Amino acid sequence: MIAGVIEQPRKLCVSEVEASPVGDGELRIEIRSSGICGTDVHIFGGDYFGSYPIIPGHEFAGVVTEVGAGVRRFRPGDRVAIEPNVACDNCSSCLNNRQNFCENWNGIGVTLSGGMAQYAVVPEKAVFGIDSMPFEVGAFVEPLACVLHGVERTAPRLGDRVLVIGAGPIGVLLTKTLTIGGASNITQVDSNRNRLEIAAGNGASETLDSLDALAAEAFDVVVDATGVPAVMERTLGFARYGGTVLLFGVPPQEGRVTFEAFPIFRKGLTILSSFTSVRNSIQAVRLLASGSIDVTPLISHRLSLDELGKGLELMETGGDSVMKVQILPNG
Repeated sequence: MIAGVIEQPRKLCVSEVEASPVGDGELRIEIRSSGICGTDVHIFGGDYFGSYPIIPGHEFAGVVTEVGAGVRRFRPGDRVAIEPNVACDNCSSCLNNRQNFCENWNGIGVTLSGGMAQYAVVPEKAVFGIDSMPFEVGAFVEPLACVLHGVERTAPRLGDRVLVIGAGPIGVLLTKTLTIGGASNITQVDSNRNRLEIAAGNGASETLDSLDALAAEAFDVVVDATGVPAVMERTLGFARYGGTVLLFGVPPQEGRVTFEAFPIFRKGLTILSSFTSVRNSIQAVRLLASGSIDVTPLISHRLSLDELGKGLELMETGGDSVMKVQILPNG
């Protein structure tokens, strides 16, 4: 099969590789749509945990072409999406329903071969049926599942005033989910005006291109969807007394943030982070299938597998038109 392989940081090769055999409890998926995530950019740049060489891609959907012994829920021809977290289900974290912190964790597209290829072999427990859902929509199951986990951790209340910093695909998914959750007003900030226009059409009540225009302590919930340390440092100032701050964006592995200690104490803030998801994929499938969350406006580029390098560059350098870049490995 043809696959994109990150051989080492900043070295990508798209070439023919040997396809993995299908083992017991596994199935082979012909990949129809595979989204590039900011995490893929971090892996390509060498500033995220993982292993090399690696076929990246952890947001994908496709068709089952082969099933191994013991597979019960799927058969060839089924349309599916994946949840990339593969937990051992037997360590202390897993036994306490914290599979995202599994002590023996593996991630499809991070430590295991992923979706930037014509085919992927994955364990059945990482697969979810999507019925007639378009594949490009099914490829959003994973990022939406992560967003749902973060919002569940934040536990917003009906009528909350929310600030979302960053209006990329994840920032917009956060806004859409928080709107469903009952936020009365969502202010979204991004320097990219094109992204703000998309955010305005997807639940943002107010859009601004600078944090400097915001009033201090004006929001019940503040969410950072950028992962930029300098931006993360400013989040606490916008939260009201007793408010909540969710640090959702993926920062550089060696990134550092500095917060003043006394204001955290004086304001009684709840400060949260969120790592991947904990079996939120069924929720994501249902929300996407129902149309409650429409992700098609978030797709800005559809590229061939040969253009994976271009896709990573688009995601890394940004630009007014860049939102979600999807790779179509089989045309």
